[in-house]
Amino acid sequence: MCLVLGPSGVGKTLLMKRLQKLCAKDSTDPGDVPPTQPTVGTNLTDLTIQRIRVTVREFIVDAANPNQISASCIQLLSMLSAPALSTVAVLVVFNKTDLPCCMSLMEMKSLFRLDDIIACSKQPITVVETSALDGTGLQEMLQWLHSSASH
Repeated sequence: MCLVLGPSGVGKTLLMKRLQKLCAKDSTDPGDVPPTQPTVGTNLTDLTIQRIRVTVREFIVDAANPNQISASCIQLLSMLSAPALSTVAVLVVFNKTDLPCCMSLMEMKSLFRLDDIIACSKQPITVVETSALDGTGLQEMLQWLHSSASH
């Protein structure tokens, strides 16, 4: 099971649909953009990768929306401090990197104080940049999901 968290509009649903499509095709081509409907709150999505059931947490951030930085950071800190979620690896995903107004990874890490969060966290945290629209970073996410399922 994959718990996908993040503020509204960051691309959680599209990212999961693209990953599922990649897994189903077992290829590197994410294919056409699947249709999505706006969702509210947290998505809980089952994702099977190479017939392995995984339990991971992904936190999605809209790298092109500086207005959501504080909300995203608070949600991330809340998730990391939840006792029930303290034993599973975390993937922080900066999505929408294809947009021209996107902040750099360095800017996002600085605004989140991500290096401090990683240093103080009980969980292992990995960071990846993606674009659910054009498929950038999806293979890296799949590799992380697969390696996290192996541990």
